[in-house]
Amino acid sequence: MFEKVEPLVDFPKLEHKILNLWERMDAFKKLLDLKCKKKPWSFIDGPITANNPMGVHHAWGRTYKDLFRRYKVMRGYYDRYQNGFDVQGLWVEVEVEKDLGFKSKRDIETYGIAEFVKRCKQRALRSAAMQVEQSIRLGYWMNWDDPNLLRFLADRLENSDEVITVHGSNGAIADNVEKIVGKLGSHGVGASYFTFSDENNYTIWMFLKKCYENGLIYKGIDVMPWCPRCSTGISQHEILTDGYRELTHVALTVRFPLRERPNEFLLVWTTTPWTLTSNVAVAVNPDIEYVKIEHKEEFFYLAKRTLQRTFPQEDYTIIKELKGQDMENWTYNGPFDELPVEKSKGAIESHHIISWKDVSEEEGTGIVHIAPGCGKEDLELGKLHCLPVVSPLNEFGIFMEGFGIFTDVHAYDSVQLVVDCLKKKGLLFKSESYTHRYPVLLALWKRIAVSIGG
Repeated sequence: MFEKVEPLVDFPKLEHKILNLWERMDAFKKLLDLKCKKKPWSFIDGPITANNPMGVHHAWGRTYKDLFRRYKVMRGYYDRYQNGFDVQGLWVEVEVEKDLGFKSKRDIETYGIAEFVKRCKQRALRSAAMQVEQSIRLGYWMNWDDPNLLRFLADRLENSDEVITVHGSNGAIADNVEKIVGKLGSHGVGASYFTFSDENNYTIWMFLKKCYENGLIYKGIDVMPWCPRCSTGISQHEILTDGYRELTHVALTVRFPLRERPNEFLLVWTTTPWTLTSNVAVAVNPDIEYVKIEHKEEFFYLAKRTLQRTFPQEDYTIIKELKGQDMENWTYNGPFDELPVEKSKGAIESHHIISWKDVSEEEGTGIVHIAPGCGKEDLELGKLHCLPVVSPLNEFGIFMEGFGIFTDVHAYDSVQLVVDCLKKKGLLFKSESYTHRYPVLLALWKRIAVSIGG
């Protein structure tokens, strides 16, 4: 009455048996025909980046999506089962650069942008074909593209002007290879949507054009995580997912001389020495207890709870206690006021203490320097207090004109130069190694993200 069940299950064999059964009976098409007149339930598949084989995390996500689709369809809804592929962006480009042995963005320009774009499309098509096969192997139901067609188009892109004929859902389509690839995902050509399709790109440009015509686009200033190797912005998703690592950097505690207060200094702490070249203001927490101390015949201001960390030998005398709000609007001289850009941008006239409730006593001195051209929070504070923006780096992370001896120096290579300059001026109070979580983009190279404003 029942088939004999083997005590040891060969799961791959069982899975292939089910897949073959679905294929023989054309189960997916029968499902679509059965549900085509039912109430629609919209579920657009968030695209995987087609730059490599799927990972385990993709398999998890696809399994969850398939589960919800099957549930809703079993409840009587119709779903169009459209897959998608993200085939643009840094991830695809970086893999192609790795294949070609490139070291920088300039290598792409030398190679030829059109030729490089072609290589990216070819990689995306071949990766999409591989991911289709992997997804089918998972038992994921979808209106899939023919992976052989995707590989065929990738090969034919070597001669992108060649006129070929492919068979879509509405019959034969004849056009050059480039245009057929640009039609993928449109009506009658393939099944999955591809973000490099002409329809997608033209829709984006149309949207931007409408925004421009309605006065919704303007040129402004922003700060964002930036990859100086690739000369491109890094999304928050890329940083959060490939994310943060424990890294050790040089942290500096620097004397900022107070104006009209001879021999008195703010002790300012930073883990990004290169940003000191673009200092505009200094921030304190208005509610924190600060102290004025005497140390070796000099007077310093810092948060009270940071004293033991900053002066571990206790060779100081507390002269006065005060709140951060009592220090607001005090003016000071910056560490690099001799730089032409500090003068031309009006930074020197803006050197004063501002309040910021996010200043912490947990690390540093409780006094932080503000460079609106170098950090997101700094820029927001700068807008709030109408501070000028000094942007030091170009797209390759190199100091621009107007920064004196730092001009043409890479931000990564500037730390010792900053330290030497501060020592020479007598402004360096302490230099130490500091380990903290820092954003790193791991794709082809270890690339430390820096914030670039402009």
